[in-house]
Parts: sequence; C-alpha cells; structure tokens
Amino acid sequence: MPTVDDWINNPLGVVDGLFAQSNSSPDWEKKVVDYFKEKLKLNDTHTWVPSLNDVPLHYLKPNSLVKFRCMVQDMFDPEYFMGVYEINDPTSNTKVVKCGKYKDVTDCGVDFNSKNSLTSERQTFYCVPIPGESQWVKESYAGTSQARDVPSTSYAPNRHKRSYEEDDDMDTQPQQMKHLSQGAQGSASSHRNSESKRQETEAPSQNSSPSHHTSSLDLNFPLPGEKGPACLVKVYEDWDNFKLNDMLEVFGILSVDPALSVIADEREASSLIDPTDSMETIEEQRVHSPPASLVPRLHMLYAQPLVHNNPLLPSGAAEKKADYISSFLGELPAVRAELLTYLTHLLLGDSLAAEYLILHLISNVYSRRDVLPLGKFTLNFSGCPQNSPYTEHLYKVIQYLVPSSFRLSMSLHNMNNQRMVPKKDYTANRLVSGILQLANNTSLFLDETQLEQGQLDTTGVRNITALGNLISWQKVDYDFNYHQMEFPCNINVLITSEGRSLLPSDCLVHLQPTLNPPILEEYLSAIHVAQLPSQFNKYRIYLSVARTLNYSISDEITKAVEEDFVEMRKDNPQSMSAEDLHILLVVARLLSLSHGQNTLSRDGWMKAKQLEALRITRKQEQKRVNGNEP
Repeated sequence: MPTVDDWINNPLGVVDGLFAQSNSSPDWEKKVVDYFKEKLKLNDTHTWVPSLNDVPLHYLKPNSLVKFRCMVQDMFDPEYFMGVYEINDPTSNTKVVKCGKYKDVTDCGVDFNSKNSLTSERQTFYCVPIPGESQWVKESYAGTSQARDVPSTSYAPNRHKRSYEEDDDMDTQPQQMKHLSQGAQGSASSHRNSESKRQETEAPSQNSSPSHHTSSLDLNFPLPGEKGPACLVKVYEDWDNFKLNDMLEVFGILSVDPALSVIADEREASSLIDPTDSMETIEEQRVHSPPASLVPRLHMLYAQPLVHNNPLLPSGAAEKKADYISSFLGELPAVRAELLTYLTHLLLGDSLAAEYLILHLISNVYSRRDVLPLGKFTLNFSGCPQNSPYTEHLYKVIQYLVPSSFRLSMSLHNMNNQRMVPKKDYTANRLVSGILQLANNTSLFLDETQLEQGQLDTTGVRNITALGNLISWQKVDYDFNYHQMEFPCNINVLITSEGRSLLPSDCLVHLQPTLNPPILEEYLSAIHVAQLPSQFNKYRIYLSVARTLNYSISDEITKAVEEDFVEMRKDNPQSMSAEDLHILLVVARLLSLSHGQNTLSRDGWMKAKQLEALRITRKQEQKRVNGNEP
C-alpha cells in the first residue's frame, strides 16, 4: 500500500492506481474518496497534511495533498471536464486510457475522437479564509500541524514567487502543449443554489491594459484588511450538500499550473479555450480564471463541515467530542467563576454586566419557529463613553476569547460608504461580498460610540436596515438587483453605545462601573497580562462547550413558570408582558447552560428572575436620570 509520502506527496498516483482497476472495480471513484477518508482518520494523520492557511503557496508541492480551512463565499455554475480520455503514447506507440479527475490539465496527444472519452461534470466553489478568524486560532492550528515533518513540505521550489506580470509571461510560453481539462462552463443550472452562490474577483478598471489585469485582482474577502489565500475548490460529488457561507476544512489536490492563469484578453483566452465553447464575458473570465499563483485550485477529495473553528476542541469522531465535553463539565463551574471575575475587572467592577456578557457569548440560534430565530441574545451595553479607547479594548478582549469576530465602527462615513450586504454582479457573474457575509457563530461588535451627528444617505439607511434585520431575524437579504434573496445566519451581535442604541436588541444593560482607574489603558493592559495563556484557553473552551450543550425544560418546571407568570401579572398586568417572559426564559436557558446544566431547575429559574430584576431596576433608574431616554 502507498506510504505516507505517497498519499500526501503524490495523491494522483493513488487515484491513477485505483483508476487502473476500473474495469474490475466500477466503484473505483468511491474507493478513492474512502481511501483518503480512512487515511485521514488514523492517529491524527490530518495534522500531517500541509495547510494553505499556514504555508505560503510557493512552498507547497504542486499536485500534493493539502487542506484549507475556509468559508464558501460563492458558487459557480457547473463546469464540464474530460473525466476519461485517451492519448497516443509516443514511447510505446499505443493508445492509453487516462483519468482526468482531480486535474485541470490533460497530457498531450489527446485523441478527441476516441470512443473511450467521457465528459464529466463538477462544481466550483470560491472559498476564502474564515472571515474575522482570531489570531490565536490561526496560531493554534499552525502549532498543532506536523506537516513540517512530512517530506511534502520540504519541497524546494526552483523559483521565487512570481509577480503578477511574470504570471502573464509564463502563461504564453509552451507548456508541453497541455490542453485545459476543464471545458466550457455549464450555464444550465439556474436554480437557487447556483444563482445565489457564485463569485470571484473584482474586474479591473476598463482602461487598464491586459498585461496588468492581475495586478488589480480583488480576492473579494467579506471583511476589510483580511489576509490569506482564496481558492477555487473543485467539487466532484454531493455538491448540493454544501451551502453558501458554510465553514469547511477541505482536503484536496493542489493545482497551480500556469496554464490555468487565463487572463481576460480575448486573444490570449482563445489560445487556451475554444471560443465556441466559452460563453463568458471578458469580465467573467477575469473573475473565474485568476492566476493560479494567486488563487490556486483545490480538487476536493474530502471536506469536513466545521460546526466551529475552535482548535482547542477535538476534531473528528462525534464520540471523541462527546467524551471531551463530558470530561470538561466537571471543570466548567470553576472556569465560569474565574471568567466572571476577569470580565468584572474588564467592565470596571460591573459584575451584573459581566454576567450578561457571559450569557451573550454562549448564545446561539438553536432552532427557528416560522421566521423567529430561537436562542439569539443581542446585547446592548449603554453608558459607554464617547471618544474613549474603552470600546476598542473591550473588543480586543472578546477577540481574544472567541474564534471569529469583527468590530464595525459605526461612524457616519462607514455607514454611508461600506457595503454591508453582498450584491450579485451579473456582468462578472459573481457575488460581490459584503461585511455581513459571515460564517455562523461569528461575534459582531457594533461600536455605536463612533457615530457622530450627521445625515445618513440612502446607502447608510440601507446598511442600518440590514443590521436591524440581522439582529431581529438573524437573516441577511442578499441583493440580486431585481430581487432579494434571504440567507439565514447565526451571528452574535454586541452593541456598545452612549445612550440606548438606535438598533434593536434583546437585552439592554446600562454600565455602572464601580472603579475609576486614573489611566484606563494601563489598568486594562494589566488585567490582560495577569491572565496566563492556559487560563485564556480554558475560557475559550468553556465558551465553545457551553454553546454545544443540549437544553430542555421538564413539564413540572414548565407548569411552575406558567404559574409564576400569572402571579407576576396579578397585581400589575403591565409589569410582565409576553415579550418580557420570552426574554426571561432566554436568560434562564443561557444561565443554566453557563453553569453546565442542560435542564432548567427551580433554583435556576429564581436566579434568572433575580438577574432580570436587577437589570430592569438599573434600566428604570437610568431612565429617570435621563428623562429623554426611551
């Protein structure tokens, strides 16, 4: 059987070997996938596979097995390729049948009239690194990798990474007279899955010359300032199981052949693709065929959907994860107490706000009833000072605790100029990303203290509306020009504001600090430094584990809650509305989970009522102080 060196360094050799048995084994394609799945399950062998997230592309061996932790940003129309083809072998002067699967280019000497030729179909996903992924996550994944010990990572390229212009030069040179294996892109699929999920790179300005098209390549990351590779992932089966914005860890064969760098120059493109087979516009060619040295191709062998991207929790079998969570439950109350103390210091002595921040960080949309998302808990911290670095420091701590996050400074300029909602570009046939195209469980920090007086223009109003819909309904309506398409999401939203936010929220907590350090930044830095890295890791595990716990309410407790609700409304029906009861039940659920309890107890219900009573009393006191507050 192939050794580690073989199946990682030369996976196409494994594929070709199983294809050679296709006459006696018609299910050879399934055997290929099963082979790599089994290999990757053995003794953490997935850590031996080099990652596109960690290793620069020019240090990875072409046609080797690599992995990529990513989000599906767009989906293209299906494309056709030569699944099986026949060549004339000049050495033996015989015809040889070859496999075209998991490849972008075929060997020279293809017999296009052969009866053995077989055209197949595959789907292409445009994938980007998980938006807003925290630095500690990247470092932790890279630190557990053993790929440096595998010969495939010792591949020494005989060149430095080419510049964009050098890619153009290389593409025009002879390349063994290779033929592109990918054929014309199919345009037959116009159903919701296809149309709503395609994208790639932004078309350069029309007055730019063809030789500089790649220099203006936009990798179309949803968030500004993001780094890392984008990748065209070729999917061969079950592509309907994947959705836009899914988090995946893809294992596949890396393809970076310069022949793939088809520039959107009609003359150059026609030398590589039969113009009768191509119905793409020049803009679409620029987007769908970027230089392979910038946007590599990855032929998927196996993809693991990621429920979360916390590297501190075990990956792999469900039994392994369940055992780990069960073992951690014993530590959970102690870790919660330590995290509460840390967050209380961070919030300048406000222990009530710290309690609600923990509940917010473990909240999760666990179900939907009609259009209502159940489990969401958007938190609004009011009383935050304007023109102060406090909110930025608060975000940095959250960024240090959760796997993925983004801070949106809600300045007038950002609201009026930034693109929040993804929009379909029909000319380039891609989905242009927006800030709200985020993976599930991302923490979105909305800093309203940066909003100054002024006028929101049409874009600003649309952006505020999009944020409101995200908070209220956990959905984003993508713009397809002539219609909108609704995409559900699961985003934790925390709003910091001076007064009550102009955006809706599930819970408003007015900050009441009991500490007033003379130098705020020094105080917050000292709190952060005092925490050991191991302690932070416990907090990170705690927050992820608490989100995954199941929860239920017994019939006995349900009856007690109903009786309590009637009792609370007896003297003053206005004191407790159905909406207030809903929030109270959400708080009770999150409070139970935060203590590692997967069912509501009478004691947990009483604690939730006390917590809410303190919050409401504080809100009413603040309302009396600021008579103009709603």
